[in-house]
Amino acid sequence: MVVLVPLDCLSFHHSLRNHTTFLPLARSTTSTLHFHSPIIQAKAPFFADSDWFQVGRPIGTYGFINITSYSAFPSGPAADYSLEDLGGLKTQDVGEGNVKIRLYEGRVSRGPLTGTPVTFKVYPGRRAGGVAADALAANELNTHLFLQGSSKGIGQHLVLLVGGFETTTGEQVCSMKLFHFTRLGSNSANYVRIICLIQWLAFRDDGRYSAADYAKVASERVSKNQEVSSWNPFEQGQKIKRRQYFIIKLLQGVMRGLAYLHDHDRLHQSLGPFSVVLNTISEREASYLIPRLRDLAFSVNARYTELEDSGQLADALWRRASSAGAFTQVEKRAFGIADDIYEAGLLFAYLAFVPFCEAGVMDSLSLQRLLENTFQLDLEATREYCIADDRLVNAVEFLDLGDGAGWELLQAMLNADFRKRPTADAVLNHRFMTGAVL
Repeated sequence: MVVLVPLDCLSFHHSLRNHTTFLPLARSTTSTLHFHSPIIQAKAPFFADSDWFQVGRPIGTYGFINITSYSAFPSGPAADYSLEDLGGLKTQDVGEGNVKIRLYEGRVSRGPLTGTPVTFKVYPGRRAGGVAADALAANELNTHLFLQGSSKGIGQHLVLLVGGFETTTGEQVCSMKLFHFTRLGSNSANYVRIICLIQWLAFRDDGRYSAADYAKVASERVSKNQEVSSWNPFEQGQKIKRRQYFIIKLLQGVMRGLAYLHDHDRLHQSLGPFSVVLNTISEREASYLIPRLRDLAFSVNARYTELEDSGQLADALWRRASSAGAFTQVEKRAFGIADDIYEAGLLFAYLAFVPFCEAGVMDSLSLQRLLENTFQLDLEATREYCIADDRLVNAVEFLDLGDGAGWELLQAMLNADFRKRPTADAVLNHRFMTGAVL
């Protein structure tokens, strides 16, 4: 579960100020950032000057959901859902977050990466989005630079950060009592003019699609096929096999990205269908598919020596850890890793159902309620329920592969006891995930 909370000690501006970039660049260089106590050496070029980029058209917006109370079952941020879409969740109270993020296309305009397409993730800054927006932007910046400075190399299944900077958005008139100000004139004594800073993170553009986009397109194709009066059974069977292979390949990439994070003592904490970037959604191009994890704004430092100093963004996680009986540092770290695995399990369930169903039959929140509330994470009972619904037959058959290997893995990942959930590496080695069942 993720909660938007203030974090005064983590500032985007402070992170950039302490990050030294060697420019101009004639070759790939390293750069440093003070993150907690160690100094990070970023292996990839990083540009902290807006002059090195060109910004293109806007390509989308998204936000987060506030979880204001919770039960034993964890949840994560979601995007593109209104409060009306959410319905009534029995296990948690949900509110709409105030951090709205904009996406722009662009490219690097100078240096060794000239011409490289990028996607800008734009935070509203402290003035417009509050301290929470600043904290999220700074945490995402610091986490990427830490990971990209790894001596083990840059993770193939994580998006690559190539720059970060602040810009002014222009002048806004605000209440005098809230901000330091300069007077505008005798007729404007009660107002001030301030310059608002917005925060930009530039990621290499390795794909515009998300796993949610893929699932939506796939389900729409199922609906379209149902409308066709005649179709070739052989071709239909081939389509199902291609879909099964594509989804397993997608899940493999997700778990490799998660394994990389955990190996570097970082938790994702917001894993879902919108936080996985795909370079293709064509099932015929599955062999070229490279899923990458993004949205590390809620990432938590899970190093044993720094669990107590992991910041307010992690407070909700450690409260839930205590509620689950995890009190020592070893137990808390194990809980955090297991919490990521649980979110990965929900993503697995989403990808096992939504792409095989007609549009509108299943969505992530309905599926989560079905698993958590209706069947209390009993996957055998869930399967019996799904068998009785003809609309879910292809999803059931997918999880039935290898004598029920999919259900077996899903049950392990969604085990109510966090101590019994597998690690990311164990998930990758499961017979369902290796593709041996195909």
